[in-house]
Amino acid sequence: MAILSTSFPIGLFQTINSGAESSTNYLCTCISYDRRYFVCEGKTELLFRDSYVHPKRYPSRKLSVQARALSSIPVEKADLKLSKYFFRTENGGQVKVVVGKRSIKYSVHIEVLPSQLNGDSEKLVLCWGIYRSDSSSFIPLESQSPGPDAHNGIYQILLTKNSFGIYAVEMEFESYLSPFYLSFLLKHLNSADSENLEIKSHRHSNFCVPVGFASGYPAPLGLSFSSDGRINFALFSRHAKSVFLCLFDDNGSEKPALEIELDPYVNRTGDIWHASFDNAGAFMSYGYRCKGSVCDERSNRVLLDPYAKLLRKKVPRVPDLGELYDMPTFDWSGDARPGLCMEKLVLYRLNVMQFTGDKSSKLPSDISGKFSGINEKFQHFKNLGINSILLEPIFPFDENKGPYFPFHYLSPSQVYGPAGDSVSSVYLLKDMIKRMHANGIEVYLEVVFTHTTENETFKEIDPLSYFYADMNGELSARNALKCNYPIVQQFIVDSLRYWATEFHIDGFCFINASYLLKGSYGESLSRPPLIETIAFDPVLSKIKLIADFWDPYDLICKETCFPHWKRWAEMNSKFSMDVRNFLRGEGLISSLATRLCGSGDIYSAGRGPSFSFNYVAKNFGLPLVDLVSFSHSDLVSELSWNCGEEGPTNQKEVLERRLKQIRNFLLVLFISLGVPVLNMGDECGQSSGGSPAYSDRKPFNWNALSTAFGVQITQFISFLTSLRQRRGDLLQKREFLVEENIGWYHSDLSPPRWDDPATKFLAMELKAENKGIQGSLESSVVRGDLYVAFNAGEDTENIILPSPPEGFTWVLLVDTALAYPGFFSSDGIPIPEQMPGLIAYEMKSYSSVLFEAKIHDA
Repeated sequence: MAILSTSFPIGLFQTINSGAESSTNYLCTCISYDRRYFVCEGKTELLFRDSYVHPKRYPSRKLSVQARALSSIPVEKADLKLSKYFFRTENGGQVKVVVGKRSIKYSVHIEVLPSQLNGDSEKLVLCWGIYRSDSSSFIPLESQSPGPDAHNGIYQILLTKNSFGIYAVEMEFESYLSPFYLSFLLKHLNSADSENLEIKSHRHSNFCVPVGFASGYPAPLGLSFSSDGRINFALFSRHAKSVFLCLFDDNGSEKPALEIELDPYVNRTGDIWHASFDNAGAFMSYGYRCKGSVCDERSNRVLLDPYAKLLRKKVPRVPDLGELYDMPTFDWSGDARPGLCMEKLVLYRLNVMQFTGDKSSKLPSDISGKFSGINEKFQHFKNLGINSILLEPIFPFDENKGPYFPFHYLSPSQVYGPAGDSVSSVYLLKDMIKRMHANGIEVYLEVVFTHTTENETFKEIDPLSYFYADMNGELSARNALKCNYPIVQQFIVDSLRYWATEFHIDGFCFINASYLLKGSYGESLSRPPLIETIAFDPVLSKIKLIADFWDPYDLICKETCFPHWKRWAEMNSKFSMDVRNFLRGEGLISSLATRLCGSGDIYSAGRGPSFSFNYVAKNFGLPLVDLVSFSHSDLVSELSWNCGEEGPTNQKEVLERRLKQIRNFLLVLFISLGVPVLNMGDECGQSSGGSPAYSDRKPFNWNALSTAFGVQITQFISFLTSLRQRRGDLLQKREFLVEENIGWYHSDLSPPRWDDPATKFLAMELKAENKGIQGSLESSVVRGDLYVAFNAGEDTENIILPSPPEGFTWVLLVDTALAYPGFFSSDGIPIPEQMPGLIAYEMKSYSSVLFEAKIHDA
């Protein structure tokens, strides 16, 4: 008795889910045959056996297999040739197999070249079987001429030479049964040499070819669709010993309906595992299982494809999977990126869910907290003068840790779509972006590529390629990604390009950017390849790139010298710290001056002030109102000041001081060179109760906009954004101000006391470049100087203003110590001279003032 060995086949291995709940599970038995039995030829029909071993016919799914030896039909007869395979035999010959499709049937053509045959035998037998489980099990066949091995699933076809002197056979299979495998070997009939009785492949195994699927291509990674409808799967895993492609036929299924083990000889190119199908058929979603990928060889979890664009609708206790659908089309006609210069930006950071998720938004439940909710509130951006919004991370994330701990990078989270699925989230995000663009508003994304959640898929796909590990192979407890490792770098760039091209995103803010500078072993790199690649990428170099050094694990900003290639901007944490410190009366006036002028200590080397994204409060740490309300010992790092009493108070003096400080913060933010960044909720006094934890942030309260505080602060912000636009010659600069166009003063016009740490006063004059007012057709085109002063002390300062240019007079635009609505004015309040050449003004404690030189009687 000779065994038809099918170990180590050339083609793919496939396993079927054997749960009793599935109606498409079959039991297959190991096959063997005795060479004395006769050869079965002609038409046969397959009989499937279900998981209970009882024979059962499926009339509507009966498989007809037509197999015949060919005498004149060439191999290329099939209408559509899908795949070609060339096998070397163990004795140096060659077998050619072509899988094609004719009408609704698959055809398999096999040619055996005579040069590989031994002996004088003219008779050759093809011993074959098909399997839909593992390679050692075949589906039994029910034949009209049953042979002794028919119940084991093996069949034989007697081959003869055709007119070309080649042994050939053609077989046909119904297409609806794909995918499956055809496994065969060759045998001399009545050979006297027992050693040459069987002819196998060069690996001493059966010849094996897939039918209904093919080896596929290694690029692009992920799921891709060709113009003829074929689907290609590609996954990177350098260390996996075997990879299974898992297909699901129901969106609520917990277990795959079909698993295909990818053959490393056929379905692997380098470190890429790949396969392709003619079509998705009844399958709706997919994932992978990776065995032996170093981390946990015992893991049997189905893993999400890192490159999946659409995710299966989230079901509790069911793995995340990619959808077997191409990206739905979206009508981008008429969309145009605003293309704003960075120096003209006014940025507003928001959390999609919290922005409209509160019932105070008065939006329907299918809109509130979704991308479409932002559309409904875009007028709020217009009222504030916002022209760009920064969305906190919108990738699928760990719900227990928040959006700064993502587990996927190529799709928006399903929570932002009304139907709770990827398709609706994708459509609504695109619609929101198109709507923002139509109103002149750019949309940026915060992205987190430096770490993942604990249960993400990289750890089981290939942990040593994706994550930092110590000398013993132990992974970092922070799940830190090796961003400058080639495959990780490629993944990050692919993700960014996808968001930029598919969603028309205008820019990215990279959280924890200091980790982007580390090499594969944690070393610091002077020229990190990822940063340089992004800077010069033909797509990414044309959008905004912002580095943010906040670490979501340590909850701090890590200062670093960031390599920029004149492309990268940065979130300026030094601005926040120096301004906070000065306004609470403890900072140096030199530090404040540096921030007012665009932070030349950071951005002077080839960039400019427009690369500085300035903020006072962010989504981590204390919100703006809490910076002036809490300063207990646990908040030392926040550099906050409670203005005289901790927490909520009814003391009028404390409340007035807090209000002045908030106005001071906003004035210095908008007067400073750079991009002002506002944080969601700061315009209406949103508080976290003195907690700097991100988890304690509350949804935006739209009712707070109608309070006295909300009304005056939103109006003040609107005034400041209009002022920046109107005086863009001084406040929206791409280059640093030259020394001749800026003046620094103490309160009495003497030089500032730079070396005195007790000094709490600083004044700055920004001088406009005018050729004079003569000959101007409109006085509005002639711009005057600006004078701004900050008093962080507890005493009143009597300031002396410098003499305005000839023909101009000083008008007061802002005094943060005055009562609402008089503390700011668009037209300005003229300040008369106390005596010829002397203009004085009384400046209260903890206040700021802004003057503008305007033409007399203008």
